[in-house]
Amino acid sequence: MNDPIQELLSRGVAEIFVKSELEQALQSKKSLSVYYGVDPSGPAIHLGHAVLLRKLQILQELGHKIIFLIGDFTGMIGDPTDKNSIRQPLKRKEVLANAKTYKKQVSKFLNFTGKNPAKIVFNSKWNDNLKFKDVIELSGKFTVQQLLERDMFQKRMEENKPIGLHEFLYPLIQGYDAAVLEADMQIGGTDQTFNMLQGRYLTKALKNKTQMVLTCELLVGTDGRKMSKSFNNVIDIEDEPSEMFGKVMSINDDLIKKYFVLATRVPLEEIDLIINSNANPRDQKLILAEKITALYHGEKKAVAAKANFGKKFRQSSGEIKADFELALDKGSRTFSGLLGILVSGGLATSKSEARRKVEEGAVEINNERVSVNENRLLEINKGDLIRLGKRFLKIV
Repeated sequence: MNDPIQELLSRGVAEIFVKSELEQALQSKKSLSVYYGVDPSGPAIHLGHAVLLRKLQILQELGHKIIFLIGDFTGMIGDPTDKNSIRQPLKRKEVLANAKTYKKQVSKFLNFTGKNPAKIVFNSKWNDNLKFKDVIELSGKFTVQQLLERDMFQKRMEENKPIGLHEFLYPLIQGYDAAVLEADMQIGGTDQTFNMLQGRYLTKALKNKTQMVLTCELLVGTDGRKMSKSFNNVIDIEDEPSEMFGKVMSINDDLIKKYFVLATRVPLEEIDLIINSNANPRDQKLILAEKITALYHGEKKAVAAKANFGKKFRQSSGEIKADFELALDKGSRTFSGLLGILVSGGLATSKSEARRKVEEGAVEINNERVSVNENRLLEINKGDLIRLGKRFLKIV
């Protein structure tokens, strides 16, 4: 797709509020102010963030004003989105430490110098100055029913789980960011739709300005769950080339197309040809891993990472020396049997430890990460090589 505006409006986009207005504004060459906010709950920017940063990159190249908001205030509260229990607040010191290299990482996408530099802002600049009466006044713009519309709050109430008041007020504070910035548009993932719409609502209520909102599909982690450090399924944009390549190769097969669309710049027509070809998933992932690695490290390092992966894969297919061997009396085992195999083979001390390692994404069979969410039966056969951490078990 050669038209950058159409690429912006369609590729990986979930919803636009309101699309006709945004398309008209973009075609008119009007300079828009656009912001994207990230809470520094961790120090790394990952491929999920990159989906939105690439949208900002296109907008900046088209001449629009870009604001990258670091939520050092909201980061202390903690976004309750997708959380099944109370989100524990972070200290300012922790939040600022996490955000220390954000500008350097985001510079892979945005220019912070030149004729149209992107701007970084911290939302503590205005939120630190809010007084209690200000919070009460802002709260008066919302209803309890309005905030209880959030799915995870409904789920927690059904399960009789507590909701922290600080979590309940999070959409209000994020909405206030939108009103203060008075940007023409804000962008974010679909997990932020509720929060961003509260910002749209509050901007209209406080500034009488209608703000546009663009949401993008979420890039899930390598195992199909939400991309999260706690799940060990994150691909960071500053991962070393070989590490990045290997992580992409470990994604579930059903995620290949989504990763092509959201995490690469490969034209959609070319993606369809790759996905619809008779190539096996591993060959498709080799193309995908090389494209993603090249984006962040250049073609030369991507090719080297591919060669390094091929060498390791050949080793794991038989040349590598296994730490343990295990003879099975059956040709295959299901997932539940895998836990016993990990214990019997010496890779884990108990089934509970084995299950935890699988859930953390630390177990691979023939260089393919095992997902706890897999629907198919896992088959363990003679010659298979199972890895947990740095130790290998060979089935004989």
